[in-house]
Amino acid sequence: MTGTEVRLRRSAAQLLDLVLDKGTFTPWDRPAEQPPTSPRYAAELEKARRVTGADEAVTTGRGLIRGRPVAVIASEFGFLAGSIGRAASRRITDAVRRATEEGLPLLACPASGGTRMQEGTPAFLSMVDITQAIHRHKDRGLPYLVYLRHPTTGGVMASWGSLGHVTLAEPGALLGFLGPRVFEALNSEPFPSGVQTAENLHRLGIIDGVAAPEDLPDLLDRVLRIVAPAPQSSQSGPPCPTPAPASAAAGPGTTSTWHSIERSRHRGRPDLQRLLEEGADDAVILHGTGQGEADPGLTLALARFGTQPCVVVGHQRPGPGEREMGPASLRQARRGVQVAQELRLPLLTVIDTAGAELSREAEEGGLAGEIARTLADLIGTPAPSVSVLWGQGAGGGALALVPADRVIAAEHAWLSPLPPEGASAIVHRDTLHAPELAEAQDVNVAALHQIGLVDHVVPEEPPAELDPHGFCTAMASAIEYELSRAVCVPDADRLGLRAARFHQLGC
Repeated sequence: MTGTEVRLRRSAAQLLDLVLDKGTFTPWDRPAEQPPTSPRYAAELEKARRVTGADEAVTTGRGLIRGRPVAVIASEFGFLAGSIGRAASRRITDAVRRATEEGLPLLACPASGGTRMQEGTPAFLSMVDITQAIHRHKDRGLPYLVYLRHPTTGGVMASWGSLGHVTLAEPGALLGFLGPRVFEALNSEPFPSGVQTAENLHRLGIIDGVAAPEDLPDLLDRVLRIVAPAPQSSQSGPPCPTPAPASAAAGPGTTSTWHSIERSRHRGRPDLQRLLEEGADDAVILHGTGQGEADPGLTLALARFGTQPCVVVGHQRPGPGEREMGPASLRQARRGVQVAQELRLPLLTVIDTAGAELSREAEEGGLAGEIARTLADLIGTPAPSVSVLWGQGAGGGALALVPADRVIAAEHAWLSPLPPEGASAIVHRDTLHAPELAEAQDVNVAALHQIGLVDHVVPEEPPAELDPHGFCTAMASAIEYELSRAVCVPDADRLGLRAARFHQLGC
């Protein structure tokens, strides 16, 4: 195995002792009722009970993490390699359904070889029932968190191990659909090393992070502070927040469009990462699409600004030698929309891009289609939404994140069909006319405010690049206020108001 070697395999009880507040675990397990067994299988079950002190391959119950209630399911790998038969499946589904009924976040900690071969197809089919129970739990807006332990393979990885809103893994853990032993038996050669490790899955954007068990309480506490309990919008609509931050009343500045464009491109201008570090009260970075793609051009996070939790989807300004956002960025963004919907959290999009990646790879990766699908997702999401025009806003890559219930703009942000130089090249066959064309195209905040796109302008005096902390703090205050306004809109009215807003722009 490559990656950090796993030196200690903890039992379910040891893991729960480490993760949950001391003395708070209450078991939910009833005696396991095994299906009819052969003498050999009965002997294996008896040996597993004797060796582990457990009566099945999973333990379930509830406890507290830093004082927050949570339901838990933990595999006992020593019990027949944590394999899932019908008794274990019933125990899991009973726990998931009880967590759903009690409105509890659910933490699953699998460590399993998959389906129990001694029980064959009936055990294999039980993964459908487990998946259905988890789907209903998530459909209620309840968090489902997963911590993958060494090893997790087969049907477990292909069902309840891969459905988390947030998925973390044990360092060095072997994770994958195909068990290496099965591959070697079928192909007479070992499976390539380094593929099925937690670290590689994180690199590929399949899981969100790698964390030692000792770090779980702090990490899970940070996640739960944001996602549980999820805010519930009232059908009648709570009153909008008052008072507004001073910036809410501020109009757009009077500087030239080209000056704003130059300011937005300043190398010292703070970025989204700086906003999360200095403006958010809590932030947990998620990683990738969960489907084997990770693009540094977009940041996906759970965050809280003051009293307002949200899912953050935003452009991450590329560093030297890095490419602008590609199609995988937008697939990450669409994952963020889905997480916001499932957790009943508002969505915050942050726009700061010089334009989407222009390359053969982007074209073959379906960039145009992903822009269209992201636009459709944002227009149609039932989640309350706020968009922030942070800096540069060029082309379809910027437009993809614009649709929202409320729009905030930094004073020197802008939004344009192309970078001004590109527009000049089309109209004048040179880039020399970029400043005058930017002015003519109404790309700056003053024009965007006038046509009704921008609701709230955050001033940049002193300049954002000279006072990045002050700028991030002011923007965070504006975000908290506008998220509160978006959440206060009655659910029944939200989609209609959003559609009307963009239909009437400029009219």
